Amino acid sequence: MEGNMAEQVITLPWGEAMINIRIPARWQVKGILEPTALPPVKDTEKEILRALSHPVEMGTLTEWIKPEQKITIVIDDISRPTPVHKIFPLLFAELSHCGIKPGRITIVPALGVHRGMEEAEVLKRIGMDSMQGMLWENPDSDDPAKQTLVGTTSRGTPVWINKTAAESDVIISIGCIEPHIIASFGGGYKNLLPGIAGRASIAHNHALNCQPGTFNMVGQPIDQNPMRQDLEEAGKMLKPKVFIINAILNNLQQVVQVVSGDPIAAHREGVRISANLYGVSVDQKADIVITDSHPMDSDLRQGVKALANTIRALKKGGILITVVRAEEGVGVFGLANKKLPLGRKALKFLAPVILPLVTKLKLKGMGEEDRFFLYFALQAMRMGTLLMYGPTIPQTVHENLPFITFVPSLESAVEFAKAQYPGKADVLVFPNGGITYPIL
Repeated sequence: MEGNMAEQVITLPWGEAMINIRIPARWQVKGILEPTALPPVKDTEKEILRALSHPVEMGTLTEWIKPEQKITIVIDDISRPTPVHKIFPLLFAELSHCGIKPGRITIVPALGVHRGMEEAEVLKRIGMDSMQGMLWENPDSDDPAKQTLVGTTSRGTPVWINKTAAESDVIISIGCIEPHIIASFGGGYKNLLPGIAGRASIAHNHALNCQPGTFNMVGQPIDQNPMRQDLEEAGKMLKPKVFIINAILNNLQQVVQVVSGDPIAAHREGVRISANLYGVSVDQKADIVITDSHPMDSDLRQGVKALANTIRALKKGGILITVVRAEEGVGVFGLANKKLPLGRKALKFLAPVILPLVTKLKLKGMGEEDRFFLYFALQAMRMGTLLMYGPTIPQTVHENLPFITFVPSLESAVEFAKAQYPGKADVLVFPNGGITYPIL
């Protein structure tokens, strides 16, 4: 951070470049909060092999997989930073050592309610030139014929799971453990629910956290997260044995560790590492929070994680400035493509009435994730003023997201904030807000 008597200059990541935001010298920057700088492993392939040879609370694949078994490999989708292209070829070789023929392997992308992948995308994702005899299929959250009901959780979630996976002998899930707005952390059983689950399952599971105390669970203890507890209960109901391979990445999206084995025990080991990386201690909340989407810079859907991750650091009635690179524009973000019937002032005024009804709303084009995002957005706008600088986001989307005030420049964001804080103000800065969260 640089500055003179009149102003301070804060430098933030902007894709592969940097961008400056100038703030008044009278504002006091209480902290520039960065994730822990852990170096990557020297050799990613060796780290993957190490994890496969030392699974957590399970035997190695070669110890228990039999040649006659059917294997489903669930991979997370192309919006995630998981190095699937490095993990999958080594896993494929390991299964070959177990005597598994390619025709007994089916690849299923964890899509949730997102669009299906093309074969070329799957091949690129798994780092192979051809399927080599393996099968693959997209799950379909809306087709009961492609799902199997394996039971109902104690919280009432009907567990509809992709039929191929549910009827296989072994499910191997490849994913990534990172802070997550609703599930506390990604990874573990989350690749199965919502990843390859039916829409009814996803809807009920997501709705569990549409509550005032649990709508923002980024980095929060898993034993206090109803949605995460529910999806893990659902995962344990599956008949196939489930084995996970989860990567933990640093803020440059480089591998710092890989965990494998039991979907709960291995996941918890990875969560401890991720929490140490991305959770930063904050002594007190700030009047103004400046957060940057880096490294979640691909699109708006990923970029809003910076807002969600850091809003807990904002004082009630404060101003949150989110800087979103969104290199590919909006992305798959249904709520951004749906114009709500109410404007900003009406939404804020009526939020107490609307919030309890969100999970029951049936607006055309609004999916399960969109309902949760709507609930979160309504709660967030009650916490303070949400400003966003995202020059790649079209005007129509500005109008569709009335919870947020889009600004044409960082200078205008600061001028807006100066009108509310003409004197002193406490400021917190999150240069890697896409993956960093405050611990208060």
